[in-house]
Amino acid sequence: MTNADSNGSVLDVEIGTLRGGPADLSQYAGQVVLIVNVASKCGLTPQYTGLEKLQEQYAERGFTVLGVPCNQFMGQEPGSAEEIAEFCSATYGVTFPLTEKVDVNGEGRHPLYGRLTGFADAEGHDGDIRWNFEKFLVGRDGSVVARFSPRTEPDAAEVVTAVEAALGA
Repeated sequence: MTNADSNGSVLDVEIGTLRGGPADLSQYAGQVVLIVNVASKCGLTPQYTGLEKLQEQYAERGFTVLGVPCNQFMGQEPGSAEEIAEFCSATYGVTFPLTEKVDVNGEGRHPLYGRLTGFADAEGHDGDIRWNFEKFLVGRDGSVVARFSPRTEPDAAEVVTAVEAALGA
């Protein structure tokens, strides 16, 4: 990864929506965004519940969760866009936006993850995404302010504290 890959606002990157067409990430300028690579058939999939609670709790203060489906980890997101959307809505009541399904690692890594993966978490891990549900908190200016391990629950104190700090709580 070159330095250019990790420079600039995450909100400048182009990515599609789950239903087709471009997602306008620039619409989140001035907001706090938690970007999470998600999967429907993973042991961590119940994190959708916590992610939706964060969405509901902080949306009115300029916060959103952005789910990014990915099938790179043991084929745990095999569904079509329609199947993913239906699963998230029907099973977990997900109301936050979902992007198109992308690769987060390797040669086909989406440019969004080219920018995100240069940021290290509290344990110093940077680079490749380790598993489904790795989380990146993006501040109002579009820069990454925190990274959380896949096993860190959305309602963990360190996530909530970082979200509130980014929101200016």
